[in-house]
Amino acid sequence: MPPSTRRPDEPGDEPDTRRFGAAEAAPEEETTEQHWSPFAPAPNPAGEERPAQHVTPPQQAPQPAPGLNPATQQQPVVAPPPGYAPPYRQPGQAAPPVPPPPQQAPPPGYPPQSGPPHNVPHNVPPHAPHSGVPGGPQSAPPHPGHPPVSPAPPANLPVPFPDQTGALESMPVTADDFARRRSVAPVKPVATMGPRAALRKTTFGLVSLPPSRREQEVLRSTEAVRRNFGGLRQITVVNPKGGAGKTVAVLMLAMMFGQRRGGYVLAWDNNETQGTLGMRAQQDFHHRTVRDLLRDLEHFSGPTGRVGDLSQYVRAQGEAMFDVLASDESATAGEMLTSRAFADIREVVSRFYKLIVVDTGNNVRAANWQSAMDATDQLVVTMSARNDSAETAARMLDHLEQSGRQQLVRQAVTVVSMPAHRKDLDLPAVQRHFSARTRAVLLAPYEKLLDSGEPIRYGMLSPASREAWLKIAAAVAEGL
Repeated sequence: MPPSTRRPDEPGDEPDTRRFGAAEAAPEEETTEQHWSPFAPAPNPAGEERPAQHVTPPQQAPQPAPGLNPATQQQPVVAPPPGYAPPYRQPGQAAPPVPPPPQQAPPPGYPPQSGPPHNVPHNVPPHAPHSGVPGGPQSAPPHPGHPPVSPAPPANLPVPFPDQTGALESMPVTADDFARRRSVAPVKPVATMGPRAALRKTTFGLVSLPPSRREQEVLRSTEAVRRNFGGLRQITVVNPKGGAGKTVAVLMLAMMFGQRRGGYVLAWDNNETQGTLGMRAQQDFHHRTVRDLLRDLEHFSGPTGRVGDLSQYVRAQGEAMFDVLASDESATAGEMLTSRAFADIREVVSRFYKLIVVDTGNNVRAANWQSAMDATDQLVVTMSARNDSAETAARMLDHLEQSGRQQLVRQAVTVVSMPAHRKDLDLPAVQRHFSARTRAVLLAPYEKLLDSGEPIRYGMLSPASREAWLKIAAAVAEGL
């Protein structure tokens, strides 16, 4: 075959370099890489041996570059993706473009990189994505069977110290979050009454039993009495018949509210002529009554009136923690109190007290009696366990309903004072009648100290009387 028709790659022939210039010589074959890369040229399919071309790496600092394996000081070998085969190409032909792997977003907190990547091999195209870490290795699809390796954080970024502002908070913090530290878990209740409390004291707290059912009822009643009423409230105790237990009920209710709420309670005798509240209460250094306060009422009409000045007209009850405003104790004192007088006195005492317990007289047609009904927030009907006392109270309820106070009657609390002996007593009939007309019917046990007619010594009351009147006070507080 003529030399012009021979192919230069046939065996036994060599290309004639004499007929061609140095610039038209065949291109040199590229150097094979030591490890596979998607951007490196494919291997020679003919299996020809080609000399490797060594490239002198640039001078680097002694310390390892970020992104290199600290053990081998080399870039990690990237495995080809499953099913990938390099395409065949002729010698000297440029490698086909390989689709770049998906670019990974930089980890949160790393600064964005601007400019071309650093420390990238020379055979990587400029558009090849990088991991986003300065000087880090290229990102490649994970090899099957191996977990993905997260890039190491750069050594030049500062690590926040816990005492820096915002280092430990992952979300905005407000003053309410700081104030929630006051919300603590409730303490587990332990018995403070009866044999269970005695057992706890004798064992020095090693054996702590929960409160009994009786003590739990006492705790619930105390919480009801202590709750906030949202303003001034008035409790009015009524029964037109004398000896029905109105005065005792006023003193006992004022004591329960005063001791549990910490004072600011006034017991007021609104009898139109002569009352007995001042006689049954503890005595004070003076004997002034509501008529003395009415005479000096101008002193409290302006801003000069003070609670210390009002103490000259009320009688403190010591350990019971309430005050008493007594009515006139003289039968020949003068005219009865008017509706205007009741309103003026109530306006003054309402500045210094949160709760007023009013004792009423026996005349339902009196002007001050009607004024007390108009200002009432909770009505308490008292009676002894006798037919005449119960019938008088029932007729009084008829009068209130006929005068347009049906709601006041429906929300009323009935208190039945028990006698010393239950002889010829029809208690079920009394309970049935007043349960149908009022909100609650409660029994007050007999107490000799309360039936004696003498000033009540509050510290000598029996536990049964205290618990019964506390329960009555809790029922009254529900209507306030």
